[in-house]
Amino acid sequence: MATFVKGILGGFSGKVGTVIGACWKGIDYMRSIAANVTDAKTAAQLDQRAKFSAVIKFLRPLTAFLRFSFKSQAIRMSAFNAALAYNLKNAILGIYPGYEIDYEAALVSCGSLPGALNPTAESVVAAKVAFTWEDNSLDADTKADDKVILLVYNPAKNQAINVVGTQTRADGMQVLSLPASFSGDNVECYISFIQNEGSEVSNSLWVASLLVA
Repeated sequence: MATFVKGILGGFSGKVGTVIGACWKGIDYMRSIAANVTDAKTAAQLDQRAKFSAVIKFLRPLTAFLRFSFKSQAIRMSAFNAALAYNLKNAILGIYPGYEIDYEAALVSCGSLPGALNPTAESVVAAKVAFTWEDNSLDADTKADDKVILLVYNPAKNQAINVVGTQTRADGMQVLSLPASFSGDNVECYISFIQNEGSEVSNSLWVASLLVA
């Protein structure tokens, strides 16, 4: 029941039908009563939440990395949310409720800089992954001193190791050291490049899924 606080022409406090009256800082106002949500767990909602959960799990260990690797895509949103939106749309495999990440289709960096040419990755030394790529620094919009970005994601441990800028596009190879605990685990390997001044990155390329020595 509503109570009129200033007579019949004044504001009121309480509920009348589907309207609530109140006063805030001396200002009388009315608002409608929010409609009840009868079922917040429809099949479509559960399906979307399962996809969302799979992508969040994949990206959470990459949060700091994504701040620069997806920076160019962070338009009216955070870099993390830009990566979430892309991978939610493009990197999901399976059916509800068993969704998984399509690692080959996933992006961990996104930009207009040309990417790596014919990259490879292998692990023959304990807790190390050796990456190689061909020097394509004569291609348009590339430079010999573009810095390589390497990332290895361990799904079993939900951890990621990355290195940025210690080798260049022209160098053609780098060895990434991993924690000793990664030995015996399957990992997903990615490569991309960043301009020497850090203003632009390339789309990442999935290189390989391999067993760490």
